[in-house]
Amino acid sequence: MAREAYITGVGQSEVGVRLPRHPLLLTVDAVNQALADAGLTLDQIDGVFSFPGKAQGYLAFSPVGTDDLIEVLGIKSKWQMGAMEQPAQLSAIGMAAWAVKEGICRHVICFRTVYEAGGMANPAEYMPLQQKTTSGSSQWTSPFWATSAACWVAQYAARHVHKYGMTREQLAQIAINGSKNALLNPNARAITKEELTLDKYMSARMISTPLCLYDCDRFSDASTVIIVSAGDALDEIKATPVRIAATSGSVDRYSWDQVEWSAAYDAGPDLWKNTDYRPKDVDTVQFYDGFAFLPITWLEGLGFVEKGEGHKFIEGGTRIARDGELPLNTAGGQLGAGRLHGFGFAHEAVTQLRGAAGERQIPGDPKVAVATSGGGPMAAALLLARD
Repeated sequence: MAREAYITGVGQSEVGVRLPRHPLLLTVDAVNQALADAGLTLDQIDGVFSFPGKAQGYLAFSPVGTDDLIEVLGIKSKWQMGAMEQPAQLSAIGMAAWAVKEGICRHVICFRTVYEAGGMANPAEYMPLQQKTTSGSSQWTSPFWATSAACWVAQYAARHVHKYGMTREQLAQIAINGSKNALLNPNARAITKEELTLDKYMSARMISTPLCLYDCDRFSDASTVIIVSAGDALDEIKATPVRIAATSGSVDRYSWDQVEWSAAYDAGPDLWKNTDYRPKDVDTVQFYDGFAFLPITWLEGLGFVEKGEGHKFIEGGTRIARDGELPLNTAGGQLGAGRLHGFGFAHEAVTQLRGAAGERQIPGDPKVAVATSGGGPMAAALLLARD
């Protein structure tokens, strides 16, 4: 137990669209909430991890770095990390788990702060400057107006339509399920105000076939904090700890260039290599849904269904409902609760395993959850257990 890593505190700031509150203050709000949840004080924190660090060229995407948080809160950090060059967002939590297992840190703050909606209201400060030239991987996409990840993910989804027969009615169940769950999530009130119906989904404008407007997450402003603690430091914690039972990650050609399968199909099997848990033991899944097709890749990649069968599993929405066989994205996901860029899934997994999700709490006594992040050629997953 002493060599294990646990999530001991979770916090989330206000979630909104074009919030006037500064993103650093949103981060501090989430930190304070997570500290109170864990029963810790700032002087007990000795590590700070984030994804992707401060994005100097596009502050709206990531306006707060580990340096900023250490400075403003006066944290005495033994180890910190904030970088884009990781498998995907939740890999920051995986690296924090490594730090406490190695005895480098005892209590680590992991955070992800987004301000993409607020940044659009203040483009001079937060948004990227207009580029007159293109280079790197964008030289293969920008000339064709494929600047959005919607265009890139749509290619994976289109193959499932062509090769496996996925229909839009089946794909719609991801967004519809997220909408239903978001309406029970107080933090999603600024994002989802009414339930999405199949008729409304089917009549929405297309973005990049087969993805329509409701298949794409919405820019939002928020900060989410996860505290990771060492197993031999649990006597300092007041909340129910949740063990990080396993982690995995994968990167396959970061440029998205001609990748055959998304990285979920590599990260998925790896999650089960260092644990006795198996897919049948999982009580709820919180799958990255920046685009509605991505949870299907995680269902298949993690072995809940065979490759090419994910759309059949979600048909009708009953299996993935809160009271279904495999409750999915019970807080609403990013489609229903805002683009929290991965960290919201870890937050919700812990909340569910603690039985603290209120109206959206899944039935029974959930003990095992999976949270994932990333799409396309990058992916990271966490297996969480209350044991």
